[in-house]
Amino acid sequence: MLGKEEALEKIAKEVLNLTTSPLYEYRVENNYLPVFGEGSANAEIIFVGEAPGKNEAITGKPFCGRAGKMLDTLLESAGISREEVYITSIVKDRPPKNRDPKPDEIALYAPFLDKQIEIIKPKVVATLGRFSMEYIMRRYGLEGEIKTIGELHGKVFQAPNFKLVPLYHPAATVYNQRLLGTLKEDFKVLTTLD
Repeated sequence: MLGKEEALEKIAKEVLNLTTSPLYEYRVENNYLPVFGEGSANAEIIFVGEAPGKNEAITGKPFCGRAGKMLDTLLESAGISREEVYITSIVKDRPPKNRDPKPDEIALYAPFLDKQIEIIKPKVVATLGRFSMEYIMRRYGLEGEIKTIGELHGKVFQAPNFKLVPLYHPAATVYNQRLLGTLKEDFKVLTTLD
């Protein structure tokens, strides 16, 4: 049986070779990398974003641009170390012009996210943004609870094997500074869960 790190590496290779993706050609044309995820394979918290941006696609690392700096600030404000968590997204390749991921792209990449969650076995899945929130809620039997992210952010839901906490995407603070205080409060919720 593979260890967690090896199992994650195996899936990362599958993503790298995902030539059937509608985003694969765009990745190759721009010399982008897929952004599989990074962090502790034994993380108690997994953060799930939507799709990589340009900086992420250039480096292959999740949340390394402006939204990443904000994520680091939010983690620090809650006393959470980035090294202790795992950070990924539903879609592993950058959509053109940073557009929202399309339903067929989410459907194609989501099984990789499902495997990441299955391997890591976190206590908490924190979704960053509405696309990841809606996917995780539907996938884990919480579709009846779906509302807007404005109504659900910072609330705790019990999924079959973990607690789910929907959060605003850190990039939202770039456009609305007033959300920073809300996000900091929501991140504190993550430290109160067992």
